[in-house]
Amino acid sequence: MVAQGKQGPPLVRKGAPGRRRRRRRESALVWWGAFAVLLAAAGWWRSWRLAMLTLLLWCLYELVFVPTICRVATRRGYSCREPARGRLFACSPGHQQVKTDALWRLVGLRNPLRRPPKADPNRATGTLVVSPAVRGRLAQADRTLILLAALGTLVTIAGVVYGFDL
Repeated sequence: MVAQGKQGPPLVRKGAPGRRRRRRRESALVWWGAFAVLLAAAGWWRSWRLAMLTLLLWCLYELVFVPTICRVATRRGYSCREPARGRLFACSPGHQQVKTDALWRLVGLRNPLRRPPKADPNRATGTLVVSPAVRGRLAQADRTLILLAALGTLVTIAGVVYGFDL
């Protein structure tokens, strides 16, 4: 029997409800190889436009396409290990709502579309529950890359609008 305060993350058995099957994904090396080829071509032809396109594609990759894990803290405080696609997205609608709130907090605002939580009379009691504000904290790496990708997107838009004459 495990002591009360020393429980580890819950074990998920194969075929458990809510568990998504992990599909085979493309290697991240394919994406990074494409970025390297585009940057090399931008340097070879001295094309700032191609460099901006590469930056925009990298931003899109980090925000929407990168294969990652959900990382939203569960109600018991453990990090969700389910696969997700893109740093802006989570594995389920419940986790997505927590992550969306965290993204709004990242820019210093409250989520204007936040729905009040529904009361569940059948919820398990007697266990420690972590609040959504704590659950929605983004990991440092995710926070940094989201901010860098957003900054890169703004730089790309400014470059296109002002059309650097180099």
